[in-house]
Amino acid sequence: MTGARKVTVIGGGSSGMMAAISAARCGAEVVLLERMDRVGRKLLATGNGRCNLSNSDCSPSRYHGGDPAFIGEVLSRFPVGKAIDFFEELGIACKIEDQGKIYPQSDQASAVLDVLRWELERLRVDVRTGCEAIRISPGEKGFAILLRPEQTIDAGRVIIASGGRAGPQFGCDGSGYRLARELGHNLVEPLAAIVALRLRADFLRRLKGIKFIGRAEVRSGDEVLRREAGEILFTDNGVSGPPVLQLSRSAAVALMQNQEPRAVLDLFPGASLEELDAALAVRFHRQGKKSLAMGLVGLLNKRLIPVVLAEAGISDASLPCGGLPARSRLRLAALLKSWSFPVIGTQPWPQAQVTAGGIDLRDVDPAGLESRLVPGLHFCGEILDVDGDCGGFNLQWAWSSGYVAGCSAAGR
Repeated sequence: MTGARKVTVIGGGSSGMMAAISAARCGAEVVLLERMDRVGRKLLATGNGRCNLSNSDCSPSRYHGGDPAFIGEVLSRFPVGKAIDFFEELGIACKIEDQGKIYPQSDQASAVLDVLRWELERLRVDVRTGCEAIRISPGEKGFAILLRPEQTIDAGRVIIASGGRAGPQFGCDGSGYRLARELGHNLVEPLAAIVALRLRADFLRRLKGIKFIGRAEVRSGDEVLRREAGEILFTDNGVSGPPVLQLSRSAAVALMQNQEPRAVLDLFPGASLEELDAALAVRFHRQGKKSLAMGLVGLLNKRLIPVVLAEAGISDASLPCGGLPARSRLRLAALLKSWSFPVIGTQPWPQAQVTAGGIDLRDVDPAGLESRLVPGLHFCGEILDVDGDCGGFNLQWAWSSGYVAGCSAAGR
C-alpha cells in the first residue's frame, strides 16, 4: 500500500467501523482504535438485541440538532438503499417491519457485528482494542496521536468517531468532546435523549410496571413541544415506553433552558372528554351498587384505581358508583384524558440510547465531514450535533456519516 493515505479512526462503534471500512475500500491504510476490549459493543444492544439497522423513511425531518440541510447532504451521499445494499453484500438479509424499521432477517445484532468485523479483517484494517486516544497533535505532515497505554502513533488523517455520552457501559464516555475542544471546536451541550423521563409524584412507585396504550405530550406552559402515541409504561420514578422515549429530547432541552416542562398522559386517546364522561356515566349507572373502586375494575388497571380516584379529588373509594356527583365524575374523566406530571429530569446516561448535542456542525464541512478549523481532521456518528428519532434513524446516521468521513479521509 505504498503511497496510500494513512487514516486513523478513533472509536470502534458503528460509525467508526463504517468509516474504517469505507476508507480501506478507497485504498487507505487504516488503523482503528477502540478503548474497550472489543469493537461494536453498543451495536449489540440496539433494537433490543435485534439491531434496528435503518428506517425506510430517513428524511432530515426525523433528525434534530444542527442544520437540517447539513444532515440531508450527508444522508444523500449514503442513503437507506445504499445501506441495505452494503449489508446484503456482506450477507445480511434485510426486512422492513412496522413504521419502516429495518432489521436483519436473523433478528441478531451479533450477526451485523460479525460481518462488519469480518470485513475489517478482510480489508486488513489494523484494529487495536484497549487503546484510548488522549491527545491529537496536528503537524506539518499529519497528526501525532498520544494513546493510553502510553504510546504515540502518526496519522495522515484522523476521524473522531468516539460517540457521545449515552451508554458509558459500552465505552461512550464523551472523551471525543475533549479531543475536539482542545483543537478549537465548539460543543453544543450534550443531553440524554431516547430515554425515560423522571416525574414528580409521590405515588409512582406504586404504579411501577403498569402499561397502557395511550398518548403522551411534553408541554411547556400552553405549548405542546411534542406529542406521541403508543405503549406507555410507568416506572418507579417516572414513565417510559416508545412514545416517551421519542419526546424525551424535547423535555431535556426544555429543562436545560430552565423551563418547567410537564408530561401529560391521555389514557383514553380514542375518546373525547365528553365521550369518556358519558361512558363513565353509563358505567356507573350500571354498576350503581358497587363501590367506585370495584366499579372501575375492568376499565383501569386495578393498581391505578385508588391513585386516579385520589388524584381526581375523590377521597372515598368505597362510595357507591350511583352516588358519585356529576362534577366529580367529570374531574375523573378530565384526569384520565389529561394527567399532568412535572418533569424533573431524564434517567441517567447509562439508560440513554443516544446523545443530543455534540460538536457544532458549523465547525464541520458536510461534503466530507472535515473540520473547518483543522485540515485533515474528520468527524462522524454521534459525536456530532445530530440525533435521530427512535426506529433506526441513529444507526442510519452512523452508516451515512461513517461512509462520508471514511471516503473523504481516504482522498476520494
